[in-house]
Amino acid sequence: AYLFQKLVRTGFGTNNVDHCTRLCHASSVAALLETIGSGAVSNQVADGVEADVIVIIGARPNANHPVAATFMKNAARAGKKLVVIEPFGSDIALHATHFLQLHPATDVALLNGMMHTIVSEGLHNRTYIEKYTEGFDDLWTRIEGYSAEKVAPICGIPAETIKEVARLYAKAERAIIFWGMGISQHVHGTDNARCIISLALMTGQIGRRGTGLHPLRGQNNVQGASDVGLIPMVYPDYQPVADPGVRAKFERLWGATLDPKPGLTVVEIMHAVHEGNIKGMYIMGENPAMSDPNLNHARRALAELEHLVVQDIFFTETAGFADVVLPSSAFPEKTGTFTNTDRRVQLGRQAIDPPGDARQDLWIIQEIARRLGLDWSYSGPAEVFAELRKAAPSMAGITWERLEKEDSVTYPCEQEGDPGEPILFQDGFPTKSGKGRFVPAVYTKAAELPDHDYPFVFLTGRQLEHWHTGSMTRRSVVLDAIEPRASIYINPEDLASIGGKDGDVLIVASRRGAIEAPARTANGIQRGTVIMPFSYHEAAANLLTNDALDPFGKIPEFKYCAVRLVPKAAGQRRYALA
Repeated sequence: AYLFQKLVRTGFGTNNVDHCTRLCHASSVAALLETIGSGAVSNQVADGVEADVIVIIGARPNANHPVAATFMKNAARAGKKLVVIEPFGSDIALHATHFLQLHPATDVALLNGMMHTIVSEGLHNRTYIEKYTEGFDDLWTRIEGYSAEKVAPICGIPAETIKEVARLYAKAERAIIFWGMGISQHVHGTDNARCIISLALMTGQIGRRGTGLHPLRGQNNVQGASDVGLIPMVYPDYQPVADPGVRAKFERLWGATLDPKPGLTVVEIMHAVHEGNIKGMYIMGENPAMSDPNLNHARRALAELEHLVVQDIFFTETAGFADVVLPSSAFPEKTGTFTNTDRRVQLGRQAIDPPGDARQDLWIIQEIARRLGLDWSYSGPAEVFAELRKAAPSMAGITWERLEKEDSVTYPCEQEGDPGEPILFQDGFPTKSGKGRFVPAVYTKAAELPDHDYPFVFLTGRQLEHWHTGSMTRRSVVLDAIEPRASIYINPEDLASIGGKDGDVLIVASRRGAIEAPARTANGIQRGTVIMPFSYHEAAANLLTNDALDPFGKIPEFKYCAVRLVPKAAGQRRYALA
């Protein structure tokens, strides 16, 4: 990841480099950097067992983060309070002491209502606010109208329940918040995260064991890819490309003149292709022909390119559009580091050789760099990591030798010999003022609302059995046998209202596309809402999704668009569901 972004910036001369964080937690990162000066988690997953209260909002960890979910469930079994806030009655809600099944896309209203309760009842931590934060008075001015009674009809949660959960969180000795895509994948995703951060700041529930903020990262190295600069507006360690001093530092380190303008994000790049401003693309380990929103638009962009290079371990849907496919290496076929959701830099060691004509990614990227005239001669991943230490101050103290000995080190680790810091913000924040900043948010609706023609709300999600676009898990015989086809999860009353039965094939259409898949009823789904995994090329859910963007994080609204449902003609529409 480090070499890829360096290649784009020094070899191609552009900051148009982005990755899958744009489609998952870009809005969370934007809010975290803006408010507390760090784009990663404050505390590790295991801290959940140390908390008195755990809040899970906009996440289904049983399916998406099963290892992390074990810590949460164990904490609940030990008598800790578990608050689950999400639109669906997922498995983790079965362990909850409090389950708030809010209406989709109303998180800002709910969170503002909780903060209103905390402040109006004097439960905020005045000492912490005075010492470690700024902007509280402005926040209160902006949320003063968000009483629990006022937001209750918006989010569908009784006012007394909102107050009860707010008191529970504020009064706890230690409380921690975990959140996922249900928070971030909205046009107001950054506002959602701002509210979560403000909730922690006003109660002082941060900077101690068993407290904090944890946006659950998904891919095994999405945190690491972000940390090393695979983002169009920052270099490694989140250093802004628009800062002349930062840019000069990297020009010295890399020996090249760098573009001073921030680049385009994932969805913006596809728009630029249609506008004729981007002619070629190099895609490594991503599958935008399945993962981008409004897939018809994205696939047309891929087809319009004059030249497309895809580097991957399988022939993905995106590779089908490529002019050149570079077969690369899977994780056991190379040595390198992965940084997980806990900020833990972990060493992965090569166990087997890449098959056939496949090559290790380091070799491929370096060969392309040489053909572009760059004088690259890295002897291996250890030398690349040594350069990364110079680029990223938060990892400067992590040596390759230490990783080989200890297997993993948690950053920040700025000096050799530092133990690594699993708990951040114990004495302030890495901001200019040294304080956390309250940023108020106003409740706004989704970009596209249901109407007479498209009366249902459509959301995408993941399954335990299949990961993201299914480029790997759909090739697992066992996993694909368990979940061999897409399903549309729907409330049984809604299915009956359109004349359908469990297993009937439904045609699902939005303003952007249509797909077919069998219905699967689930009582935990609210009336008027359907959810579908996006792992199946046969029924690609992202053909329906809206590419409207959050203005700050530039993340698309995967978690809300309007659709209509129609049963397919009788005699053509039955599936036996497992």
